[in-house]
Amino acid sequence: MIVHSEVYVGGRRQGGGPAAVAAERLAAGAGFAWVDLHEPSDAELRQAQELFGLHDLAVEDAQTPHQRPKIERYGDDLAVVLCTLRYVEEEHAVETGQVSVFVGTDYVVTVWHGDRSDQEQARTTLDETPTALTHGPAAVLWAICDAVVDRYESVTGFIQTDVDAIETAVFGASCTSEAERIYMLKREVVEMRRAVVPLHEPIERFARADVPLVDPDAAVYFRNVAGHVARVCEQTDSLDKLLGSALDAHIARVSVQQNDDMRRISAWVAIAAGPTVVSAIYGMNFDRMPELHWQYGYFVVLALIAAGCIALYANFRRSGWL
Repeated sequence: MIVHSEVYVGGRRQGGGPAAVAAERLAAGAGFAWVDLHEPSDAELRQAQELFGLHDLAVEDAQTPHQRPKIERYGDDLAVVLCTLRYVEEEHAVETGQVSVFVGTDYVVTVWHGDRSDQEQARTTLDETPTALTHGPAAVLWAICDAVVDRYESVTGFIQTDVDAIETAVFGASCTSEAERIYMLKREVVEMRRAVVPLHEPIERFARADVPLVDPDAAVYFRNVAGHVARVCEQTDSLDKLLGSALDAHIARVSVQQNDDMRRISAWVAIAAGPTVVSAIYGMNFDRMPELHWQYGYFVVLALIAAGCIALYANFRRSGWL
């Protein structure tokens, strides 16, 4: 649906209105319009396309979520695709979304799929930074990039907390099964990498003013965002490596634990083997067997069994098997 349509004139928001009204006010060169859509229908998206002359390929990308972050140039206009992230605390999972930003000389059209809380943060940032709005539609693009990347850093913090909890569990006193949890968390980190890493190059281009509609004076705003993207990329790589190391350590510890368990079982089997053999021999019910009718035979056999078991137990204790 069309969430809002606003006009910015002289660095200030002039209020909202339908897209047609916004376009009408822009005809006099008063400023630029920002039309925001959330999971629009095909008809709504086509209406925006006809109103601002959006390219067919760019509109097709906006209709299909889960695109790779990228920047495309269509004449003097830009189409930017960003992946959004949201951490769901109840599920300890990362939820992905998408925002497509169409930027022209006198308009910005944003199309959101999934969570759009970053849009509210972008509007707040623009209201608090009126000087940025003097750079026109590039200011809206910067505010959206800044809000999306700030959310990346927030999600990275939550993932770091989960990784710390896994490390504590892996190296804790009890050896619990954490392989599934580590694997699921690695998948979340992979989702983050798909969103963050491809964004590094487009943001660097904005920071160098290497694209139309972003002048050198506006590029300084993107340099701060580029620094945040670089930091998130480094943190994501570190988290991936930490999870890989934690998984290796967990597998190694499980293997050691299994070896210890097998040694204990083997030791007790060896201790029980002696009494089992003696009992089996003297349980065959033959009439003529050595010491069968000896008065003290029963007690001597019990003593020999006990001595053998004690000797084996002491030997296994010294060797660390028990």
